[in-house]
Amino acid sequence: MALSTFSLAIVLVFGLSVAHTCALTSLLDLKLEYVVPHNLARAKVLMPPVVWNNTLAQYAQAYAHERAADCALQHSNYLIPGYGENIAMGYGDLSPAEAIDLWVGEKPYYDYGSNSCTEGQMCGHYTQVIWRNTKSIGCAKAKCQSGGTFITCNYYPPGNYIGERPY
Repeated sequence: MALSTFSLAIVLVFGLSVAHTCALTSLLDLKLEYVVPHNLARAKVLMPPVVWNNTLAQYAQAYAHERAADCALQHSNYLIPGYGENIAMGYGDLSPAEAIDLWVGEKPYYDYGSNSCTEGQMCGHYTQVIWRNTKSIGCAKAKCQSGGTFITCNYYPPGNYIGERPY
């Protein structure tokens, strides 16, 4: 009986260890889904990489959860905590890479010489992704009641200061 209790204990400890490792791997993979595309875009303009910030991610998750009710493409009151913010909404399942591609896709509309966007185009999401002083990000995704997806990323320190170039 002692051997079977011991064996059961070993199996239980091993099972918990595997479950814990899988949960950590999933969390790490989720973080990388956001960090890697940001750092690829930043590397193209020789900006240093960003790292994951759990505080920013918690803020992003709270806001994504709030937006899940209506999936409105509306910024949070991000000026209060001093974070930069990008948001995206898609119909169906929008992946983190697809959201970041939308933001980085504004690159052709940014003119470094005049430090402005092409008339009638947006480029501020792109400049936030590559902003020189930004060191960390935290992002979240929520499935909307309508079936769409809302994704938000927060940046610290924020960027997009009027009159300043991103790099």
